[in-house]
Amino acid sequence: MNTTLADLLENPEKTMTSIIKRVATGPELSKSISYDEARAGMRLVLDGLADPVQAAVFLIGLRVKRETDDENKGVLQAILDRTKIIEADVDELVDIADPYNGYARSLPSSPFLAVLLAEAGVPALSHGIETVAPKFGVTHNQILAAAGVSVNLPVEEIAKQISNPEIGWAYADQSVFCPSLYELTDFRKRIVKRAAISTVEVLTGPIRGRKKTHLLSGYVHNEYPPIYTMLARHSGFSSTLLLRGTEGGVTPSLRKRGEFVRYWEDSKDMLVEADPTEIGIERDNRLVPIPVAILPDKDRDFAPDKNNSEIAKLSAKEGLAALQGVNNATSDALLFSASLTLWHLERFNSVKEAAVAVRKILSSGKAAERFKRAA
Repeated sequence: MNTTLADLLENPEKTMTSIIKRVATGPELSKSISYDEARAGMRLVLDGLADPVQAAVFLIGLRVKRETDDENKGVLQAILDRTKIIEADVDELVDIADPYNGYARSLPSSPFLAVLLAEAGVPALSHGIETVAPKFGVTHNQILAAAGVSVNLPVEEIAKQISNPEIGWAYADQSVFCPSLYELTDFRKRIVKRAAISTVEVLTGPIRGRKKTHLLSGYVHNEYPPIYTMLARHSGFSSTLLLRGTEGGVTPSLRKRGEFVRYWEDSKDMLVEADPTEIGIERDNRLVPIPVAILPDKDRDFAPDKNNSEIAKLSAKEGLAALQGVNNATSDALLFSASLTLWHLERFNSVKEAAVAVRKILSSGKAAERFKRAA
C-alpha cells in the first residue's frame, strides 16, 4: 500500500526519522526520497511540526547528498502549498526572481527592472526578503525601501498595483506572501550552508497573469539551468529566461558575450548568446562596481555587512538616475536585461530592436514618473 501525503503528515516524528535515516547516511549509502516525502518533510518544517534538529539534518542531508529533481520539486511544492498566490488583472506578467540573499560584489540594477518593463508595456513583479543567509547581501527589499517604496504591501494590494495600467509593477516580500517560510530566516542562518530552500524559493510566483506568467531569473554554475527550468515548469511558468548574470542575478556581464538558457511554452530548453557591444554597451567592468570605501568586509562575521545600508542607498540613487535618463553603468545594466527580456517575450524580432525601444524609454524619463506613482 502506497503511503500518501496525508499519511506522511499525520505522524511528523515517524516521517522525519524515516527521511533522515535515508538522506543522511553518508556519501555512499544515502538514498533519495520520493516527491511526496520531500513535500511532507518541508511542510512539517514550515508548519513548525518538525524538531529543529531534525529539520536541519533533513535539509543539509539533502544538500550533501545532492537533491534529485523529485526532491527539489517536493520542497518547492511544500512552499507553494503555504504561499498566497493571486492572479492580477493582466494577461501576461514577468516574474523577476533575483537571488533572495542579495548582492555583495556589485550595485544591483535589477530592483528597477520591473518598472522599466512596465513602461515598455509588460507588467512585472520582483520579490524577495530583507536579508537572509548565506550571503546576507543587498536586496531588492533594501534598495526599493531606500528609494521610498513600501516593501510590505499585502498581496491583494500588490496585485491591484500591477493591474493598474498607470503603475504596472510591484515588489512582493516573502514576509507577506509566505510568512511560514519567512519565519525560518533565523533557522536558515543557524544551518549556515545553502539548502534547497535557497534554490526553490525564487520560483514561488506570488502574483500570476491571467494567461501567462514568465520567469526571469539568473544563474552562475552550469548545472543549475536544467534544475531551474524543471522547477519553473512545475511551478506553472509559461516561459523562462535564465541569464548568466552577475552574482547569479538577472544582470549579465556588461563586458563580454554571455550564454543564456530559455524555454518558450512547450519548447525544449534552448541555449542562446548575446553580446552587450552589439547594443552599444561598452564597459570595462562586467558589473556595476561598489565604491571601494563601502565594499563589504569579506572577513566579517556570518551576518549582514555594516555597509549594506549605504550600498542600498547608492543603488537606489543610481537606479533612480538611470530611470530619469542619466547614462550610467546602471542604465546599461537595465538596458541589457530589459532588451533580452522583451526579445524573449517576442515583443521584438531581435535584441537590437528591443534595445532601441528601451533606450528611448530610459532617455524620456517616463519610467521615473511611473516609479513615483508607486512610491
